[in-house]
Amino acid sequence: MSLSREKATRRRGAELEAAILDAAWEQLTERGYEGFTFEAVADRADTSRPVLYRRWATRAELLKATIRHHGDAEDTSAPDTGSVRGDLLAALRRSNEQRSNFLVLLSASLGGYYAETGSTPGEIRELLLGRRARLAIDDILDRGVERGEIDPATLTPLVRAVPYSLFRHEVVMNLQAVPDETLEAIVDEVFLPLVRAS
Repeated sequence: MSLSREKATRRRGAELEAAILDAAWEQLTERGYEGFTFEAVADRADTSRPVLYRRWATRAELLKATIRHHGDAEDTSAPDTGSVRGDLLAALRRSNEQRSNFLVLLSASLGGYYAETGSTPGEIRELLLGRRARLAIDDILDRGVERGEIDPATLTPLVRAVPYSLFRHEVVMNLQAVPDETLEAIVDEVFLPLVRAS
């Protein structure tokens, strides 16, 4: 038995599960759902398939746990730069760094998962982010209202969603991270004119 496998067999409980889910995330992002098999994930995590099957009965369950685990590790706090513009740009730039690859995967590589489970990209996004992204944007916008930068009457649910909806659209349409000038245009040319207090 190799030293690495001997060390891996000593992992237990939460440590083992985290190692499996980290390996599963790497496998998913590198190989897509087609290459996201129990065997491939077990090999990458340096463990055995029965260890995975004891925790997740299906590949779809493993995928959901993998995405939720990755999302839990992300920083989704609301930046506080002192202005709505600065906060939104900081949040969008962070999403660009953390999530653009996942959004490409979401649109280009999970077709088999959607067909197999009847799930949608929105449901997968919810697994990744839960309510945290909505709370972050709400914090940014609420602070903007308090500072008098934003007219609260403009903040309908659809308007609140504009920055991230446009960001996701750009990633999915171009299958790559969004150029910084486009992020600035989303904030300066589209969103702020919609909500700016007169």
